Amino acid sequence: MKKIFYLLLFFCAYGFAQEVNKFDENGKRHGIWKKNFEGTDQLRYQGQFEHGKEVGLFKFYRRGKSDAPTATKLFNKENHIAEVKFFASNGRLISEGKMDGKKRIGEWKYYHKNSDKVMTSEMYENGELNGTMKVYYKKGTISETFEYVNGVLNGDSKKFYPNEKLMHHLIYKDNKLHGFIRYYDVKTQVTSEGRYKNDKRVGVWKYYENGELVKEKDYSASKNPYKQKLKEGEKQ
Repeated sequence: MKKIFYLLLFFCAYGFAQEVNKFDENGKRHGIWKKNFEGTDQLRYQGQFEHGKEVGLFKFYRRGKSDAPTATKLFNKENHIAEVKFFASNGRLISEGKMDGKKRIGEWKYYHKNSDKVMTSEMYENGELNGTMKVYYKKGTISETFEYVNGVLNGDSKKFYPNEKLMHHLIYKDNKLHGFIRYYDVKTQVTSEGRYKNDKRVGVWKYYENGELVKEKDYSASKNPYKQKLKEGEKQ
């Protein structure tokens, strides 16, 4: 019985004796590391370093809330890539993905409020949006899709009704609407169509009701007296 008591005493003493915020012989952080918010005794983050390299799980806390982390980063020993998760104040997962240093990479997922259903899925390369962004309804069906190239909207964008029918099909070029576009009603009938150029409607747009053409409107400058007047004034 005495042996058990002394063993427990030894392990307790060892646990309390563990040192934190220490450096190795080369001046690099090594071992358990904790940092408080400046001027307070509240923990800001905690984790472990191995000769200056983050390893294992790091926990980060928000000021005034120390009962549960606001974010975690799970590091490995081979590189600087970490599996990252962000949490709400109640501990619910908000988003997750990977980071290489401070840059997001690969797929990032964002979740609906008070739900474990994915709300948005984004693709990153070297910290910038690249590829298809998908937005979901809470029931799991697609709401919208966007195409990104080096952080800029480029290509097709589609939005869908909750019944999965197409609501509109847009085209972006360098973050601006540019190209032929169609809008649909819930029965998939076209309600309007026309072209955009640098975020502005151009040419003849057509408007429909119950699949029948009811109106045409010309957005060309030459057909708009006000725009034509401005255009002529610019030439003088």
